[in-house]
Amino acid sequence: MNVRPLDDRILIEVSEAEEMTAGGIVLPDTAKDKPQEGVVRAVGTGKTLKSGGHAPMSVQEGDKVLFGKYSGSDVKIDDAEYKIMRESDLLGKFLD
Repeated sequence: MNVRPLDDRILIEVSEAEEMTAGGIVLPDTAKDKPQEGVVRAVGTGKTLKSGGHAPMSVQEGDKVLFGKYSGSDVKIDDAEYKIMRESDLLGKFLD
C-alpha cells in the first residue's frame, strides 16, 4: 500500500461485522452493527508542535484499536475499505 496518513491521522482496516448472533441467528447485511474495531495499517508522523517537531503517536502499525461508531472517513484503496481518522478519535487499544 502506498498511502501514508498526514500529521496525527491513522489508516485503519475495519474488522468485519458479525454475521451471527451469540444465539446462532444469522444476520442480514441490513441488521449488522457497524464494527467499531480494526487494525492500524499506517500512521502519520504525529501532530506538529509549535516548536516544529512532531508529537509521538501512541499507536503503531499492527495495533488493534477501538473507535467511535461514526468517527473517521471511509476510503477505498486498492479495492479494499479503510477508515482514516485522527489519533484523538480512537477510544482505546487492545493489549496483547
